[in-house]
Amino acid sequence: MQDLTVIPATNAAGLPDAPLRLRHWIGGAWVDSADGATSLRASPAHGVAVSVAAKGSRAEACAAIAAARAAFDAGDWARSSGKDRATLLLRVADLIDRDRARIARQEVLESGKPITQAMAEIEGAADIWRYAAALARTMHGDSHNSLGPDMLGLVLKEPIGVVSLITPWNFPFLIISQKLPFALAAGCTAVVKPSELTPGTTVMLGQLLEEAGLPAGVCNIVLGYGDPVGAVLSSDARVDMVSFTGSTAVGKRITAAASATLKKVSLELGGKNPQVIFADADLDQAADAIAFGVYFNAGECCNSGSRIIVHQDVAAALVDKIVALSRRVPFGDPLDPRTQVGAIITPEHLAKIDGYVQAAVAAGARLALGGATLDVGGLGAQFYQPTIVTDVRPDMAIAREEVFGPVLSVLTFRTASEAIALANDAAYGLSAGVWSRDVSTCLDFVRRVRAGTVWTNTWMDGFAELPFGGFRESGQGRELGRYGLEEFLELKTVQMRIGATRGAWVG
Repeated sequence: MQDLTVIPATNAAGLPDAPLRLRHWIGGAWVDSADGATSLRASPAHGVAVSVAAKGSRAEACAAIAAARAAFDAGDWARSSGKDRATLLLRVADLIDRDRARIARQEVLESGKPITQAMAEIEGAADIWRYAAALARTMHGDSHNSLGPDMLGLVLKEPIGVVSLITPWNFPFLIISQKLPFALAAGCTAVVKPSELTPGTTVMLGQLLEEAGLPAGVCNIVLGYGDPVGAVLSSDARVDMVSFTGSTAVGKRITAAASATLKKVSLELGGKNPQVIFADADLDQAADAIAFGVYFNAGECCNSGSRIIVHQDVAAALVDKIVALSRRVPFGDPLDPRTQVGAIITPEHLAKIDGYVQAAVAAGARLALGGATLDVGGLGAQFYQPTIVTDVRPDMAIAREEVFGPVLSVLTFRTASEAIALANDAAYGLSAGVWSRDVSTCLDFVRRVRAGTVWTNTWMDGFAELPFGGFRESGQGRELGRYGLEEFLELKTVQMRIGATRGAWVG
């Protein structure tokens, strides 16, 4: 195993005695699927059954849409005050804090991510709910009093209506918290479909919403697979908007399905995020941030810094530093608080990751570290070694496609223009980074790179106040910040004539 840091199974006491039973939440009631179908989820790290979820059909999806439609059309939530909506969102945030350990444990069991990371994500989610609550009280439209002495113009911001929120398996609780509180703050009603691989924490959130007093039908949860549940949520005419986070391929299918009714679509999709390291960069700082960017969540992250473009004069030195740090990153049992990198989500995805690596090596790339599955004592076989691939050419799949694993591709450059060209040489445009002590170099890169987020001399910092989303095939629309609220709003223009000053059209 090339002298890696591995944490074997050490916390069997944290495993459940029985899998968590999960049901749909539709119209304020917790229900099983009409046909009794269920889906079993086993822990990717420990192999034991951790949840049994109702497997939704078209019937459950349609029932949830009907409940959300009725709740919106009734108007009680849509027309409630910002203060009332904010009060409920703050109550939910407090409940998330109260149950943080329980929610984090379930996320670890279903996803394989480390417990310390899961705890931090749940804490961050609570903060987002509080931020959305603040937006609920400060949302407002515009007035125009310069249209003449007898005219007043108003621009109202109103909730778009019923929204479908479809979330992925890699950050199940955090990503629904980047969507749902903003939709609720805007006055929308929602139908949520979590990934069939990680449904547990979304159901837990539904329980907290119920406890907080959210009116029946304002939020509904349907468990199951993209076909049929996601397809119905994307195409049904009663849905006004779809917000989806996941792969670019699925995002394109959702857009096609939604086009029949011209509903709004917001997409947060894949990335092949470059970091450009200039010769004057602080290599120690860069190496640590690169290690974090590629190994965080086992690389199963749309923001993964999986592609570095480093000046040829410092490439060898930087790679040596990253290799040394990579050997020290603890991979292993996600229930052990020492672990920083856990298991891969499924055996199929593990094979896909390895396929990218082996294809690159066969095409002439070189392994500086890793390149194989990882044996973790006492656990299953769903782990992958920290992997660094050098001598990567821009035309290789590993340099252009989303690997979604703990795999770093290293490319080199000579000039700034070459570096920017390489950074932009991908179908994606989610995130990018630049490392240099020269502020002019950083600003030039910021202005020329095609990406929704650009970090300078850091990687993957995030704040609820700042928008997140991408260019090109990384998606459309934005989450977080006030822009995340505006995604769920429609504009209504009101023109008011004051007094009987309108001249006759018919003489």
